[in-house]
Amino acid sequence: MKRVLIVDDSMIMRFVLTTHLKGLPIEIVAEATNGREALELFSKHKPDIVTMDITMPEMDGLTSMKKMIQILPETKVIVVTAVSDPAVALDAMEKGAYAVIHKPVTAAQMQEIMSTLV
Repeated sequence: MKRVLIVDDSMIMRFVLTTHLKGLPIEIVAEATNGREALELFSKHKPDIVTMDITMPEMDGLTSMKKMIQILPETKVIVVTAVSDPAVALDAMEKGAYAVIHKPVTAAQMQEIMSTLV
């Protein structure tokens, strides 16, 4: 069973992602509200998969993601963002994102991408 960390500053978005992931062979080990908290929880739980927002307080998602991948290169980070600029998605992929999904995200999108990882 894959371990998942959900990172988004929106409580509603964290709830939506949790709901979209129900029924998959995963365990949501923690939820974080910013990149700094995400790094702390990442170090503690060592998840296999991270869903990562980009625009967050304290530390943005791309900075946090880059540090996570340096710690555990095998971690798969799925960027889930409201930023629609293609350059941002390209930057995320170049920094090591497994995939980039744009909000609003559907259950089908999440389950399709997760099915390649679980």
